[in-house]
Amino acid sequence: MLLWRREVGSFAANCYLIACSETKEGIVIDPGAEAKQILKMVEDAAVTVKYIVNTHGHFDHVGANAEVRQATGAPILINEADREMSSKPPASLSVFVGKLQFVEPDRFIREGDKLTVGNLQVDVIATPGHTKGSVSLLADGKLFTGDTLFSGSVGRTDLPGGSHGELIYSIKEKLLIFPGETIVYPGHGPETTIADEKKYNPFLR
Repeated sequence: MLLWRREVGSFAANCYLIACSETKEGIVIDPGAEAKQILKMVEDAAVTVKYIVNTHGHFDHVGANAEVRQATGAPILINEADREMSSKPPASLSVFVGKLQFVEPDRFIREGDKLTVGNLQVDVIATPGHTKGSVSLLADGKLFTGDTLFSGSVGRTDLPGGSHGELIYSIKEKLLIFPGETIVYPGHGPETTIADEKKYNPFLR
């Protein structure tokens, strides 16, 4: 698997580009802002984008959806529970940053779905808690956790749709079950591993 990361927007969200190393067909994960920079990353990587996947519907993860879809022709995928959040400014909390262009998603993803790009399979894992529709993605043994699990922290749950109990359950029952060496790529901040989060994350003790 090929992997690129770009930190975008005033909230420093991680936008990832992953692709099959053989076919260069790939997925943009969480294009939250700075569409031109994301598209340059795609162009420089010479990747053909098959899907745009949002781990959840907050503005800092969906803000560049429209521009990236227009430029690549790729459909936008999100869990249906976050549909309104991803397509309507008030629900997405975009009041914090001003006017953004929002569009309806093209398809809905849920627990157990498998996305194929070239020879790469990406598994969808439902991890509600930060939002009702939060998902994580497993690709080539690596986890993309959105705002569910961070290095040394977890996603906030004091926003609409959040639930601390659901979040901790999602992390412990859906993510910490992977081998310790599994690399975690969160929605904000540096990468980590499952082993380090089990050992050092104060929210998971």
